[in-house]
Amino acid sequence: MPIEELGHVGLWVNDLQLMRTFYTEMMGLTITDEDVDKGMVFLSARPDTEHHELVIAQGRQAPADVKLVQQVSFRIDSVESLLDFHNRFKEAGVKVQQEVTHGNAYGIYFWDPEGNRVEVYVRIPVDVRQPFRKHLNLDQSAAEVVAEADRLLAEGGPAYEGVVGGAGK
Repeated sequence: MPIEELGHVGLWVNDLQLMRTFYTEMMGLTITDEDVDKGMVFLSARPDTEHHELVIAQGRQAPADVKLVQQVSFRIDSVESLLDFHNRFKEAGVKVQQEVTHGNAYGIYFWDPEGNRVEVYVRIPVDVRQPFRKHLNLDQSAAEVVAEADRLLAEGGPAYEGVVGGAGK
């Protein structure tokens, strides 16, 4: 009886409305259910397939500087969508930690309004031993991003570059 997939992640939050707005307007998730009295919002990227993939619930009890989540990652469909998120985050002032290639994926790590580390990534059909992380310049065309990522994968050297950008809040 193997696990088939991760079903959903839940986050305790301080400001439910702020987080609701961020995950719907910035990230494009759909609210599938909500209980204002209980302080819970259920969100999905695929509401016809999966009722919820993210739950946000009022009631965080840890101080803002306490790290509770290593990361929450959302898979997207293309390098073009990754570039759209790159531009959207720049325009909105979202704090980006790093933009990288993992060899088997290209991603943007960023902080949500309450300091949780989140990633959007596109899968790349290459088998690359992990951890592999090198900085990727997303201020270029999709074709140039792919060419740079291919070059970074092929050039050798240290496979894991340190994190830039520090903590979320």
